[in-house]
Amino acid sequence: MSMSDNVRQQMVEGSWIRRMFEEGAALRQQHGAENVFDLSLGNPIVEPPPEFEEELRRIVENHVPGMHRYMANAGYEETRVAVARHLTVETGVELSTRDVLMTNGASGAMNVILKALLNPGEEVVVFAPYFVEFISYIDNHGGKPRVVPTDRDFVPDLARLEEAIGKNTKAVILNSPNNPSGAVYSEEVIHRLGELLAAKERELGQQIYLVSDEPYRRIVYDGLKPVSVFRHYRNSVVATSHSKDLALPGERIGYAVLNPVCEEHDDLMAGFIHCNRVLGFVNAPALMQRVVAGLQDVTVSIPEYERKRNLLYDELWGMGYDVVKPGGAFYIFPKSPVDDDVAFVRELQSYLVLAVPGRGFGSPGHFRMSYCVDERTVNGALEGLRKAALSHGLRR
Repeated sequence: MSMSDNVRQQMVEGSWIRRMFEEGAALRQQHGAENVFDLSLGNPIVEPPPEFEEELRRIVENHVPGMHRYMANAGYEETRVAVARHLTVETGVELSTRDVLMTNGASGAMNVILKALLNPGEEVVVFAPYFVEFISYIDNHGGKPRVVPTDRDFVPDLARLEEAIGKNTKAVILNSPNNPSGAVYSEEVIHRLGELLAAKERELGQQIYLVSDEPYRRIVYDGLKPVSVFRHYRNSVVATSHSKDLALPGERIGYAVLNPVCEEHDDLMAGFIHCNRVLGFVNAPALMQRVVAGLQDVTVSIPEYERKRNLLYDELWGMGYDVVKPGGAFYIFPKSPVDDDVAFVRELQSYLVLAVPGRGFGSPGHFRMSYCVDERTVNGALEGLRKAALSHGLRR
């Protein structure tokens, strides 16, 4: 057998989203695309803001010799300056180019960070529900995931986290706003988490890094504001991208930012830059670096997402589903009416509604739906969700 056992197992355990996509394609072929309501993918249907098109056109029409060549592996100086200035204002923490590495999206940033941090066998804590590819990213670099549950509102259980941290712990991954739950962690929670990690560092005599994955940082609702981990924990690093806030997932443009007061800051940044090269990314895309440099204060329409969030949450709640209102991102993560979330997702398919079982995110008994789709798709899915609720006797 040519494929490694490890990769084969990962494909089985981590392919729920892809599986739903393929089954959706079969349903569309059978019933017509207009009759299938696919809430399975986090692929934004909104177009990038008009400022993106204007900046892209301006750069392409004013060609500069050498603009498509290699640059320093950390990225263009002017782009890193723009990122650092924007984040200094947003976080209240003074940042500079020495703290910023341009990457191939947030996933590129996460792999660069974990490659630089992990020795074989060291543990990385992830909170369930989690973005499924975190597990693969950790495995990519010889690490071992340690899964810690969240509470009923999908907020990290700090008591369970304290129990999970030991001599083999190298990092903790945080993801807020969260995929798949939409939970946004409060300043108090992140402050307490930072205090806990600092205490554990003193107790164990070792560094523990907080890796904050933040591609949804600017997609928050109800007047919430993103919380910077830099203000609450010294040994912290952020991985993010413009896939969601500028609706550019296919352009693969993001960055990693290291807390300026992190221990061993300069060695770590040198390690990140080295890993950006040797992992095969080499550098972030040249054209997109130039474009996003001028768009750090621009984002897609958040009220449009909030309106669809409200619609889907209100309808699900009224149908009787046990559901927590998301504070951000563009996912909702209700409890399945039956313990077998896969069976329930299959039932939804019989009503031509596509969702993803919660076990794909480390939380069996739930299911994820994405509302980064058009409103017709959200409204069309409600009939099938209502039929499923009635079939299980849900009521409010």
